[in-house]
Amino acid sequence: MPKVLGMDNAQHRSSPLTVIVGPTAVGKTRLAVRLCKELEGEIVSADSRQVYRYMDIGTAKPSEEERRRVPHHLIDIVDPDEGFTLVQYQDLAYRAIDGVIRRGKVPFLVGGTGLYIKAVTEGFTIPRVKPDPELRRRLHREAAERGSDALYARLQTVDHLAAAKIAPHNLRRVIRALEVYEETGAPISHWQRKEPPPYRILWIGLTMPRAELYRRIDRRVDRMIEQGLEDEVKSLVEKGYSYDLPSMSGLGYRQMGMYLRGEVGLEEAVRLIKRDTRRFVRHQYNWFRLDDERLHWFDATSDPYDEIRALAASFST
Repeated sequence: MPKVLGMDNAQHRSSPLTVIVGPTAVGKTRLAVRLCKELEGEIVSADSRQVYRYMDIGTAKPSEEERRRVPHHLIDIVDPDEGFTLVQYQDLAYRAIDGVIRRGKVPFLVGGTGLYIKAVTEGFTIPRVKPDPELRRRLHREAAERGSDALYARLQTVDHLAAAKIAPHNLRRVIRALEVYEETGAPISHWQRKEPPPYRILWIGLTMPRAELYRRIDRRVDRMIEQGLEDEVKSLVEKGYSYDLPSMSGLGYRQMGMYLRGEVGLEEAVRLIKRDTRRFVRHQYNWFRLDDERLHWFDATSDPYDEIRALAASFST
Protein backbone atom coordinates (compact mmCIF):
# COMPACT_ATOMS: atom_id res chain seq x y z
CA MET A 1 0.00 0.00 0.00
CA PRO A 2 1.44 3.41 -0.92
CA LYS A 3 2.41 5.57 2.04
CA VAL A 4 2.78 9.27 2.60
CA LEU A 5 6.31 10.05 3.73
CA GLY A 6 6.40 11.34 7.27
CA MET A 7 2.78 10.51 8.04
CA ASP A 8 1.24 7.63 9.92
CA ASN A 9 -1.57 5.59 8.39
CA ALA A 10 -4.30 7.47 10.24
CA GLN A 11 -3.08 10.82 8.95
CA HIS A 12 -2.68 9.41 5.47
CA ARG A 13 -6.16 7.92 5.42
CA SER A 14 -7.66 11.29 6.33
CA SER A 15 -5.94 13.00 3.40
CA PRO A 16 -8.34 14.04 0.63
CA LEU A 17 -7.64 13.47 -3.05
CA THR A 18 -9.92 15.12 -5.58
CA VAL A 19 -10.05 13.40 -8.96
CA ILE A 20 -11.35 15.24 -12.03
CA VAL A 21 -12.13 13.12 -15.07
CA GLY A 22 -13.91 13.56 -18.36
CA PRO A 23 -13.35 13.41 -22.09
CA THR A 24 -10.88 15.42 -24.13
CA ALA A 25 -11.80 19.11 -24.63
CA VAL A 26 -14.50 19.16 -21.94
CA GLY A 27 -12.65 21.72 -19.76
CA LYS A 28 -10.94 19.68 -17.03
CA THR A 29 -7.78 21.79 -16.86
CA ARG A 30 -9.62 25.10 -16.71
CA LEU A 31 -11.83 23.80 -13.89
CA ALA A 32 -8.91 22.32 -11.96
CA VAL A 33 -6.79 25.47 -12.17
CA ARG A 34 -9.66 27.58 -10.89
CA LEU A 35 -10.41 25.19 -8.01
CA CYS A 36 -6.76 24.86 -7.03
CA LYS A 37 -6.29 28.62 -7.00
CA GLU A 38 -9.19 29.07 -4.59
CA LEU A 39 -8.71 25.92 -2.48
CA GLU A 40 -4.89 25.91 -2.21
CA GLY A 41 -4.51 22.87 -4.40
CA GLU A 42 -1.90 21.48 -6.77
CA ILE A 43 -2.52 19.48 -9.94
CA VAL A 44 -1.10 16.02 -10.58
CA SER A 45 -1.53 15.35 -14.29
CA ALA A 46 -3.02 12.05 -15.44
CA ASP A 47 -2.31 12.44 -19.15
CA SER A 48 -0.16 9.88 -20.95
CA ARG A 49 0.92 12.37 -23.64
CA GLN A 50 1.69 15.42 -21.54
CA VAL A 51 4.55 13.55 -19.88
CA TYR A 52 6.65 14.18 -23.03
CA ARG A 53 8.86 17.23 -23.45
CA TYR A 54 8.64 19.30 -26.66
CA MET A 55 5.13 18.01 -27.37
CA ASP A 56 2.98 20.93 -26.30
CA ILE A 57 0.46 21.91 -28.96
CA GLY A 58 -0.76 18.46 -29.94
CA THR A 59 -1.14 17.37 -26.31
CA ALA A 60 -3.00 20.56 -25.30
CA LYS A 61 -0.76 21.10 -22.30
CA PRO A 62 -1.76 23.71 -19.72
CA SER A 63 -0.55 27.13 -20.75
CA GLU A 64 2.43 28.82 -19.13
CA GLU A 65 -0.01 31.17 -17.42
CA GLU A 66 -1.99 28.24 -15.95
CA ARG A 67 1.21 26.61 -14.72
CA ARG A 68 2.31 29.86 -13.11
CA ARG A 69 -0.99 30.21 -11.31
CA VAL A 70 -1.06 26.64 -9.96
CA PRO A 71 1.74 24.05 -9.53
CA HIS A 72 1.46 21.16 -12.00
CA HIS A 73 3.19 17.81 -11.62
CA LEU A 74 4.07 15.02 -14.08
CA ILE A 75 4.19 17.24 -17.15
CA ASP A 76 7.39 17.38 -19.29
CA ILE A 77 9.18 14.61 -17.40
CA VAL A 78 10.58 12.40 -20.21
CA ASP A 79 11.92 12.93 -23.72
CA PRO A 80 9.86 11.62 -26.64
CA ASP A 81 12.24 8.71 -27.25
CA GLU A 82 12.31 7.56 -23.63
CA GLY A 83 10.26 4.62 -22.47
CA PHE A 84 7.65 5.43 -19.85
CA THR A 85 5.70 2.65 -18.17
CA LEU A 86 2.54 2.55 -16.12
CA VAL A 87 4.49 1.54 -13.02
CA GLN A 88 6.73 4.60 -13.47
CA TYR A 89 3.69 6.82 -13.69
CA GLN A 90 2.09 5.24 -10.64
CA ASP A 91 5.24 5.64 -8.53
CA LEU A 92 5.69 9.28 -9.58
CA ALA A 93 2.01 10.07 -9.05
CA TYR A 94 2.01 8.70 -5.50
CA ARG A 95 5.20 10.64 -4.81
CA ALA A 96 3.69 13.84 -6.19
CA ILE A 97 0.42 13.41 -4.28
CA ASP A 98 2.28 12.71 -1.06
CA GLY A 99 4.43 15.81 -1.60
CA VAL A 100 1.35 17.98 -2.03
CA ILE A 101 -0.13 16.58 1.18
CA ARG A 102 3.10 17.16 3.13
CA ARG A 103 3.07 20.80 2.03
CA GLY A 104 -0.41 21.18 3.49
CA LYS A 105 -2.06 21.58 0.10
CA VAL A 106 -4.88 19.67 -1.59
CA PRO A 107 -3.93 17.25 -4.40
CA PHE A 108 -6.06 17.20 -7.55
CA LEU A 109 -5.54 14.25 -9.90
CA VAL A 110 -6.67 15.54 -13.28
CA GLY A 111 -6.70 14.02 -16.74
CA GLY A 112 -8.29 11.90 -19.40
CA THR A 113 -6.04 8.82 -19.33
CA GLY A 114 -8.29 6.33 -17.60
CA LEU A 115 -5.58 3.73 -17.07
CA TYR A 116 -3.37 6.23 -15.24
CA ILE A 117 -6.19 7.34 -12.97
CA LYS A 118 -7.28 3.81 -12.14
CA ALA A 119 -3.68 2.74 -11.49
CA VAL A 120 -3.48 5.43 -8.80
CA THR A 121 -6.96 5.36 -7.29
CA GLU A 122 -7.34 1.58 -7.31
CA GLY A 123 -3.73 0.77 -6.47
CA PHE A 124 -2.84 -1.59 -9.29
CA THR A 125 -0.05 -3.99 -8.36
CA ILE A 126 1.76 -3.65 -11.67
CA PRO A 127 4.29 -6.22 -12.91
CA ARG A 128 7.73 -4.63 -12.76
CA VAL A 129 8.90 -6.08 -16.03
CA LYS A 130 11.37 -3.83 -17.82
CA PRO A 131 10.71 -3.18 -21.50
CA ASP A 132 12.53 -5.60 -23.80
CA PRO A 133 13.43 -3.60 -26.94
CA GLU A 134 14.28 -6.65 -29.04
CA LEU A 135 11.07 -8.45 -28.13
CA ARG A 136 9.06 -5.33 -28.86
CA ARG A 137 10.73 -4.92 -32.26
CA ARG A 138 9.93 -8.53 -33.08
CA LEU A 139 6.28 -8.10 -32.11
CA HIS A 140 6.03 -4.85 -34.07
CA ARG A 141 7.47 -6.61 -37.13
CA GLU A 142 4.98 -9.42 -36.69
CA ALA A 143 2.12 -6.90 -36.47
CA ALA A 144 3.37 -5.19 -39.63
CA GLU A 145 3.60 -8.49 -41.51
CA ARG A 146 0.52 -10.30 -40.22
CA GLY A 147 -1.62 -7.46 -38.89
CA SER A 148 -2.27 -6.31 -35.34
CA ASP A 149 -5.27 -8.66 -35.15
CA ALA A 150 -2.87 -11.60 -35.14
CA LEU A 151 -1.15 -10.32 -31.99
CA TYR A 152 -4.50 -9.60 -30.37
CA ALA A 153 -5.67 -13.14 -31.15
CA ARG A 154 -2.54 -14.49 -29.44
CA LEU A 155 -3.24 -12.32 -26.40
CA GLN A 156 -6.80 -13.67 -26.27
CA THR A 157 -5.31 -17.17 -26.16
CA VAL A 158 -2.78 -16.56 -23.37
CA ASP A 159 -4.70 -13.97 -21.33
CA HIS A 160 -8.37 -13.55 -22.20
CA LEU A 161 -8.95 -11.37 -19.12
CA ALA A 162 -6.40 -8.80 -20.24
CA ALA A 163 -7.60 -8.99 -23.85
CA ALA A 164 -11.15 -8.16 -22.74
CA LYS A 165 -9.86 -4.86 -21.30
CA ILE A 166 -7.67 -3.85 -24.25
CA ALA A 167 -8.97 -2.50 -27.56
CA PRO A 168 -7.76 -4.72 -30.44
CA HIS A 169 -6.22 -1.71 -32.23
CA ASN A 170 -4.25 -0.59 -29.15
CA LEU A 171 -1.02 -2.23 -30.34
CA ARG A 172 1.11 -0.69 -27.58
CA ARG A 173 -0.93 -2.28 -24.80
CA VAL A 174 -1.30 -5.59 -26.63
CA ILE A 175 2.48 -5.81 -27.03
CA ARG A 176 3.03 -4.89 -23.38
CA ALA A 177 0.67 -7.64 -22.23
CA LEU A 178 2.44 -10.18 -24.45
CA GLU A 179 5.80 -8.92 -23.22
CA VAL A 180 4.84 -9.51 -19.58
CA TYR A 181 3.58 -12.99 -20.43
CA GLU A 182 6.75 -13.93 -22.31
CA GLU A 183 9.07 -12.48 -19.63
CA THR A 184 7.30 -13.94 -16.58
CA GLY A 185 5.43 -16.96 -17.88
CA ALA A 186 2.24 -15.61 -16.27
CA PRO A 187 -0.46 -13.44 -17.83
CA ILE A 188 -0.45 -9.73 -17.03
CA SER A 189 -3.91 -10.09 -15.48
CA HIS A 190 -2.32 -12.36 -12.85
CA TRP A 191 -0.03 -9.54 -11.77
CA GLN A 192 -2.60 -6.75 -11.86
CA ARG A 193 -3.92 -7.11 -8.35
CA LYS A 194 -5.18 -4.06 -6.50
CA GLU A 195 -4.26 -2.44 -3.17
CA PRO A 196 -6.36 0.73 -2.97
CA PRO A 197 -4.42 3.70 -1.58
CA PRO A 198 -5.59 5.11 1.76
CA TYR A 199 -6.84 8.46 0.47
CA ARG A 200 -10.35 9.82 0.82
CA ILE A 201 -11.32 10.32 -2.81
CA LEU A 202 -13.81 12.77 -4.28
CA TRP A 203 -14.72 11.95 -7.86
CA ILE A 204 -15.79 14.80 -10.14
CA GLY A 205 -16.72 14.18 -13.76
CA LEU A 206 -17.24 16.76 -16.48
CA THR A 207 -19.40 15.88 -19.45
CA MET A 208 -21.58 17.58 -22.05
CA PRO A 209 -23.90 16.61 -24.90
CA ARG A 210 -21.92 14.73 -27.52
CA ALA A 211 -22.72 17.15 -30.36
CA GLU A 212 -21.36 20.12 -28.40
CA LEU A 213 -18.30 18.13 -27.33
CA TYR A 214 -17.55 17.28 -30.96
CA ARG A 215 -17.84 20.96 -31.88
CA ARG A 216 -15.34 21.78 -29.14
CA ILE A 217 -12.99 19.11 -30.43
CA ASP A 218 -13.18 20.54 -33.95
CA ARG A 219 -12.43 24.04 -32.67
CA ARG A 220 -9.54 22.75 -30.55
CA VAL A 221 -7.99 20.96 -33.52
CA ASP A 222 -8.34 24.09 -35.65
CA ARG A 223 -6.57 26.08 -32.92
CA MET A 224 -3.77 23.51 -32.81
CA ILE A 225 -3.22 23.97 -36.53
CA GLU A 226 -3.22 27.77 -36.12
CA GLN A 227 -0.79 27.55 -33.20
CA GLY A 228 1.70 25.59 -35.29
CA LEU A 229 1.17 21.85 -34.84
CA GLU A 230 2.85 21.26 -38.21
CA ASP A 231 5.97 23.13 -37.12
CA GLU A 232 5.98 21.32 -33.78
CA VAL A 233 6.05 17.92 -35.50
CA LYS A 234 8.71 19.12 -37.94
CA SER A 235 10.83 20.30 -34.99
CA LEU A 236 10.51 16.93 -33.27
CA VAL A 237 11.70 15.13 -36.39
CA GLU A 238 14.58 17.60 -36.79
CA LYS A 239 15.59 16.80 -33.21
CA GLY A 240 15.91 13.17 -34.26
CA TYR A 241 12.64 11.78 -32.93
CA SER A 242 11.34 9.15 -35.31
CA TYR A 243 7.77 8.95 -36.56
CA ASP A 244 7.57 5.36 -35.31
CA LEU A 245 8.16 6.23 -31.65
CA PRO A 246 5.22 5.48 -29.33
CA SER A 247 5.14 9.17 -28.36
CA MET A 248 4.64 10.13 -32.01
CA SER A 249 1.65 7.83 -32.36
CA GLY A 250 -0.56 10.17 -30.34
CA LEU A 251 -3.50 12.09 -31.68
CA GLY A 252 -2.35 14.91 -33.91
CA TYR A 253 1.23 13.71 -34.23
CA ARG A 254 0.42 10.54 -36.15
CA GLN A 255 -1.86 12.30 -38.62
CA MET A 256 0.45 15.30 -39.06
CA GLY A 257 3.28 12.85 -39.69
CA MET A 258 1.22 11.33 -42.50
CA TYR A 259 0.90 14.79 -44.03
CA LEU A 260 4.59 15.62 -43.69
CA ARG A 261 5.54 12.32 -45.31
CA GLY A 262 3.27 13.12 -48.25
CA GLU A 263 0.79 10.35 -47.53
CA VAL A 264 -2.23 12.68 -47.20
CA GLY A 265 -2.96 16.37 -47.79
CA LEU A 266 -3.21 18.85 -44.94
CA GLU A 267 -6.99 19.06 -45.13
CA GLU A 268 -7.25 15.27 -44.89
CA ALA A 269 -4.80 15.17 -41.97
CA VAL A 270 -6.93 17.68 -40.07
CA ARG A 271 -10.07 15.70 -40.84
CA LEU A 272 -8.41 12.54 -39.51
CA ILE A 273 -7.32 14.27 -36.29
CA LYS A 274 -10.89 15.38 -35.65
CA ARG A 275 -12.35 11.98 -36.51
CA ASP A 276 -9.85 10.03 -34.42
CA THR A 277 -10.28 12.38 -31.45
CA ARG A 278 -14.03 11.76 -31.50
CA ARG A 279 -13.35 8.04 -31.52
CA PHE A 280 -10.97 8.48 -28.59
CA VAL A 281 -13.68 10.30 -26.64
CA ARG A 282 -15.99 7.31 -27.00
CA HIS A 283 -13.21 5.14 -25.59
CA GLN A 284 -12.72 7.52 -22.65
CA TYR A 285 -16.34 7.11 -21.62
CA ASN A 286 -15.70 3.38 -21.31
CA TRP A 287 -13.23 4.11 -18.51
CA PHE A 288 -15.54 6.41 -16.55
CA ARG A 289 -19.15 5.67 -17.19
CA LEU A 290 -22.01 8.08 -16.64
CA ASP A 291 -23.77 5.51 -14.47
CA ASP A 292 -20.77 5.14 -12.11
CA GLU A 293 -22.22 5.94 -8.69
CA ARG A 294 -18.87 7.13 -7.32
CA LEU A 295 -18.75 10.00 -9.76
CA HIS A 296 -20.42 13.36 -9.33
CA TRP A 297 -21.10 14.24 -12.97
CA PHE A 298 -21.62 17.83 -14.07
CA ASP A 299 -22.69 19.18 -17.46
CA ALA A 300 -19.93 21.59 -18.42
CA THR A 301 -22.30 23.60 -20.60
CA SER A 302 -24.40 24.62 -17.59
CA ASP A 303 -21.64 26.60 -15.79
CA PRO A 304 -21.52 24.29 -12.74
CA TYR A 305 -18.45 25.87 -11.11
CA ASP A 306 -20.12 27.18 -7.93
CA GLU A 307 -21.68 23.80 -7.21
CA ILE A 308 -18.41 21.96 -7.87
CA ARG A 309 -16.44 24.41 -5.74
CA ALA A 310 -18.81 23.96 -2.80
CA LEU A 311 -18.52 20.19 -3.08
CA ALA A 312 -14.72 20.25 -3.33
CA ALA A 313 -14.34 22.78 -0.51
CA SER A 314 -16.54 20.77 1.82
CA PHE A 315 -14.67 17.58 1.00
CA SER A 316 -11.16 18.98 1.49
CA THR A 317 -11.76 20.46 4.95
